[in-house]
Amino acid sequence: MPKQKSAARSMSASGISGLLAATLALALSGCASYDVTAPADARADAVAAAESHNEDAKNGDTKGDTKGDTKNADARNGKSAKKADGSDVDCRKAKCVALTFDAGPSENTNRLLDILKKEKVHATFFMLGKNHIAERPTEVKRIDAEGHELANHTWSHQILTDIEPAEAKRELSRVQDAVRKITGRTPTLMRPPQGRTDESVSQVSKELGLAQVLWSVTAKDYQTTDSDLITKRVLDQTERDGIILLHDIYKGTVPAVPGIITQLKKRGYTIVTVSQLLSPAKPEPGMVYRP
Repeated sequence: MPKQKSAARSMSASGISGLLAATLALALSGCASYDVTAPADARADAVAAAESHNEDAKNGDTKGDTKGDTKNADARNGKSAKKADGSDVDCRKAKCVALTFDAGPSENTNRLLDILKKEKVHATFFMLGKNHIAERPTEVKRIDAEGHELANHTWSHQILTDIEPAEAKRELSRVQDAVRKITGRTPTLMRPPQGRTDESVSQVSKELGLAQVLWSVTAKDYQTTDSDLITKRVLDQTERDGIILLHDIYKGTVPAVPGIITQLKKRGYTIVTVSQLLSPAKPEPGMVYRP
C-alpha cells in the first residue's frame, strides 16, 4: 500500500544518449499526482500482509493459494536477497543503498562491469533501446550474466507524460521485447525519463508489469566530467535506503565508481539492486518507488 499521495516534484534530467553532450535540466511541475512508496514502507507492508495472510490461514479464510502461501512465508520469515558475493542481505537490518545506472549500455559499460565484478557489487541498469540495447546486445547479455538487474528506461527517451498512452506503451514495450529476445528475461522495473510520471503513465506501466523507480541521489554527472565532484555529490546525498542515479554514458562517471563504492562500504553501506532494496516486497506494477 502506498504511504502517501505525492504531487510531482522537481527532478534532475536523465541523459538521452551517449551522443548528446547537452544537458537537460527541466523542472517537473504541474498538478499531476501519483502514488509513491518508500522502500522501507514497501518492506514493512510486505511483512504486514504476510502476517495478515497467516492469520487468515489459521482461521481457515484462505482458499488454496499455494503461490501466495509461499510468497507470504518468505516475507514472514525474512527471506533475504543475495548479494554479489552469494551471501544474504536483508535491508530491514542492513544499511542498504541501491546503485543504478541510466541510459546505457554504452562504450563505457564493459569497464563499469569490470569494476562491479572486482568490487563484488550488483547494480540495476535502466537501459535505453535505440542506439543502446539495439546496438550493444553483447553488453546486455553480460549485464544479465553477471547478476545485475535489467530494467527499462524507454526506447528513445521520450517524456512519457508528454505523449499519448499508446505511444508511451510502445516506448516501454519495445524495450521489454528487446531485452527478452536477448536474455530471455523481461524487466519488471522502469525509470521514466526525467522522472516524469503521472496516473496515465502508471496505468501503462501496470499493464506492462513494470514498477516505476525514481531516485534520491543524483550526481548530475551529465553536467561535469570531474570524477571527484561526482563522487562528492553522491557521498554528500547518500542516506540509508537511498537510490543512487548515475549514467555510464558520460565520461566522468565510470572513473568515479571505484571511489564511490569504497567510501560507501567504509561508511557501513551494503550496496544492492533496487529489487534487493525492496525485498521481501516484490515490485508492484504501476507503483512509484522513491526514498
